[in-house]
Amino acid sequence: MEFGEGIVAITGGASGIGAACAARFAAAGARVAVIDLDAASAARVADEIGGRAFMADVGDEASVLACAARIEAEFGRVSVLVNSAGIMQAPLRPFELDIETWDRVVRIDQRGTWIACLAFGRAMVARRAGTIVNIASVTALRSTPLHAYGPAKAAVVAMTESLAAEWGPERVRVNAVCPGYTLTPALAGKIESGERDPGEMTANAALGRLVQPAEIAEAVAFLASDRASAITGVSLPVDCGWLVAPPWHTYGGLRRNGV
Repeated sequence: MEFGEGIVAITGGASGIGAACAARFAAAGARVAVIDLDAASAARVADEIGGRAFMADVGDEASVLACAARIEAEFGRVSVLVNSAGIMQAPLRPFELDIETWDRVVRIDQRGTWIACLAFGRAMVARRAGTIVNIASVTALRSTPLHAYGPAKAAVVAMTESLAAEWGPERVRVNAVCPGYTLTPALAGKIESGERDPGEMTANAALGRLVQPAEIAEAVAFLASDRASAITGVSLPVDCGWLVAPPWHTYGGLRRNGV
């Protein structure tokens, strides 16, 4: 997969899945615009991969529009957009989840994805060329106690499908990747602090392990490449089998011995 023409812009590119995507695209020959609110971390990642760092608050329309214009003017036209900016949420009960936290999650994970799609998609539609890959989540596809994060990511799936139909006639593809529990620095920190139990997460995955950020990046790069030229409007789970395993607990759990 080569990405020699145009720029790959990645929101949330300074850490976790976004940083893994930046490294993957750079390794394939792409010029990468690393976009993040954390300017110092974005610069570090950009230096590591030979890209350019840009600062933007994805929840602020003016900030993202200005960032898109700056990338176009200073770096080149964006042919691939990866929307990876997002924040996590503790699994709180509804009455314990304050509305400020709910608003903050929706602002970044849902609103931020929509704003970036429009800010970068406008030029793609005008040129009749481009591809967008949104980072959703398996929590968009199942019931979880993440009462802000899950619905926000479900909205990302819905927006992906809507924009794929809207912009398909203009030859702009829009897809999503739905990561399972991925061993990002953020999740690793929660595991180290005792907030999350890795055993609980891996026990509910058919492959019995967590996803690595580089594995998400591979799926993103595939969907953005010409190898996926006939694929639009899909939400691809990359979850080590987290979606398929839980119903087996009704029958005693996964049969790990293979018999």
